Amino acid sequence: MQIYFVRHGKTEWNLASRFQGRHGDSPLLDQSLKDIKKLGEHLKGTQFRGIFASPLNRAFNTAQGIDDAMNVNLPVVIDERLREFNLGDMEGMKFDEAAKKFPEQIDNFWNHPDKYDPTELHGETYQHVIKRGTDFAQEMAQRFPNEDDKILAVSHGAALSAIMGGLLGYPLKDVRKRGGLSNTSLTILETKDGGKSFFPVIWNETSYLGRKLSETDSL
Repeated sequence: MQIYFVRHGKTEWNLASRFQGRHGDSPLLDQSLKDIKKLGEHLKGTQFRGIFASPLNRAFNTAQGIDDAMNVNLPVVIDERLREFNLGDMEGMKFDEAAKKFPEQIDNFWNHPDKYDPTELHGETYQHVIKRGTDFAQEMAQRFPNEDDKILAVSHGAALSAIMGGLLGYPLKDVRKRGGLSNTSLTILETKDGGKSFFPVIWNETSYLGRKLSETDSL
């Protein structure tokens, strides 16, 4: 079976290079609503068994927009395991502000996941995010075990990088080695053994957007 992982559309805080995390949730940009429609049209005809989303509005609204554009009228099921990282005290801060205040934590968060310790920040570990995401993916593989089964899961950039790296079996230090994910991007992972192992089919695809991406599309 295949899981179509989508990062939510771009928000005001993405544009401002500001951490949103588990609790922050700024609105989607007008451009994002157009991008989401394009992704839904790109996926039209795909037979999904279910659509799942993080409870945060930016992800849920992205999932609903894709659903509407595909015109399949599947209910969007909220799943807490798809929620963004809890970034603790960094949430709401601009990236450069956080880097000045928490230089070691920021460097480790982006570049050395195995060394990232969010205790001082009152945040969430990579291991916890990977665990909840793996639980989600394995449950989906058990619920939808047929070869042609597909589900759509809309989540967040940092969480998806961790979750998908974990599903691909990367060691913690390399879990982000494929880099960041763009807003409204599509990544497809497939399992043929009931969720014990996954491999990538498509990674960070955005060609359907039909435009040149800016630096803030990947933040």
